[in-house]
Amino acid sequence: MAAKKKRKLAQRASELEDAVARLFTGVAPAKKKRKKAKRAKIVKKAKSVAKKAVKAVKKAVKKAKRKASKKK
Repeated sequence: MAAKKKRKLAQRASELEDAVARLFTGVAPAKKKRKKAKRAKIVKKAKSVAKKAVKAVKKAVKKAKRKASKKK
């Protein structure tokens, strides 16, 4: 556990050093794209699941209407 904590601290320290160096050199910070891409995939998956759910509900409603009309 302690080793993991030290590793994270070392990583954060190096990130801060890079940030300070960029401030003095005038270089723009690098942007992370990974989270955005992952989020886009999650949103896409959620939308497809939602579409399937809507289709299933519509199908169930149609079946219910047919059964109701047959009983009359």
